Amino acid sequence: MKASVRLALAATMALMTLAPAALAENQQPTLEELAEQRPMPRPEPVVPPENETDAPAPAAQSPTPQSSLEKERDTHLGSVTNLPIPRYVSLKTNQGNARRGPGLTHRIDWVFTRAGMPLRITAEFEHWRRVEDPDGIGGWVQYSLLSGVRTAIVTLDMAEFRSMPDANAPVVFQAEQGVIGKILKCEPDWCRISAEGNRGWVQKTALWGVDPGEIID
Repeated sequence: MKASVRLALAATMALMTLAPAALAENQQPTLEELAEQRPMPRPEPVVPPENETDAPAPAAQSPTPQSSLEKERDTHLGSVTNLPIPRYVSLKTNQGNARRGPGLTHRIDWVFTRAGMPLRITAEFEHWRRVEDPDGIGGWVQYSLLSGVRTAIVTLDMAEFRSMPDANAPVVFQAEQGVIGKILKCEPDWCRISAEGNRGWVQKTALWGVDPGEIID
């Protein structure tokens, strides 16, 4: 009984050993089987093209705080008054000290001595304004020395003031270079000025204290 069992097991093992060889001789593997046996290639990283429109937008960066001078440069508004920078004002008194910095401890670099002198504000800091005259000379002055009254200074010798804002209009008076007058009205190219008891229209190119194209009613 035991011998017959051993013979049966040996026959079974022989069949199992011969089966693969017979299969290899009589049957070729299919393409699908070959594909399954072939090692899978490693996927390449996908790099989106430079002009990819579906690419996610970069995360928004939080704004960084700006200094007062950066705010003025970016928005053209004064950090104290929220008024345009630069802008024109006039000197209220017969003496105005222009200092190197915004404070009484700073050295005086210049002294303005003509009341009504037009000045251009280029910066603000607390109660101080940085101003300059037609020659670009100036410094920091206290805001209490400045007035919002608009004035202009004649920059041409014997500038002609006319009865109307027209180059063909009659000349009503002439003014020497350096004369200061109060601005009454301005159109894009002309301003009506009151100076030394006279009134007339003059072209802006003969003035300093008003911007080209600026309109004042």
